[in-house]
Amino acid sequence: MTSLSALPGPPALSLDLGGRTALVTGAAGGIGRACALRLAAAGAEVRAVDRDVAGLDELAERARDLAGTVEPHVLDLTDLDAAELAAAGTDVLVNNAGLQLVRPIEEFPPDVFHTVLTVMLEAPFRLIRGALPHMYGQGWGRIVNVSSVHGLRASAFKSAYVSAKHGLEGLSKTTALEGAPHGVTSNCVNPAYVRTPLVERQIADQARAHGIPEERVPAEVLLKDSAVKRLIEPEEVAEAVVYLCSPQASFVTGTSLVLDGGWTAH
Repeated sequence: MTSLSALPGPPALSLDLGGRTALVTGAAGGIGRACALRLAAAGAEVRAVDRDVAGLDELAERARDLAGTVEPHVLDLTDLDAAELAAAGTDVLVNNAGLQLVRPIEEFPPDVFHTVLTVMLEAPFRLIRGALPHMYGQGWGRIVNVSSVHGLRASAFKSAYVSAKHGLEGLSKTTALEGAPHGVTSNCVNPAYVRTPLVERQIADQARAHGIPEERVPAEVLLKDSAVKRLIEPEEVAEAVVYLCSPQASFVTGTSLVLDGGWTAH
């Protein structure tokens, strides 16, 4: 199958973010990298936040000829004060960073549960908190939280991830209600399984948790509930993100844009 990133032609949505500053977390790979490149292609000055130095350097190299710029920011989001400070002055905030561990609850390490909730829920709260004063001051802002189908549905063995994503949904809606009088929208994008290293690393864990060979995991676990039997490409998620930053989406707030191949239609 051909990746969308290899297809010819310009991005599908025409969007001018010249003069806007965007911050994307988890920007060194996967969905975050696709979002950073797409926002830079639209002219934004992108603060690319991640703790993966090599991945950030590769991203900056790929963005060299785009209309906007990509500025790497090495940051561990468990440093919550630094996260809040990094978001100051941003016009567009994309909360994307995430991590995953697949284990039954009785075997799930409490320290990992804490870390997942810190990176995927508390850090987005602090980033939003840091970004809102500037957004409110100028009467415009766009917050996009990369949630998941697991923000709407639960799966076994993913207690921390599902808890964080459900919490992110509530945080996004609350932000939408508070931000509306100030010209700030807040939405979630909810993909199912995306072709990223995070998903690829799950296969062995899922095989162990379900007691099946790894080669059976994609069909029997990952895509079992999806009517469309393929992984989503990161670029597809990035297009949904930039749509929510567009003038056409100015009335869209407090909602979840679901990209799940029919999973939640059941």
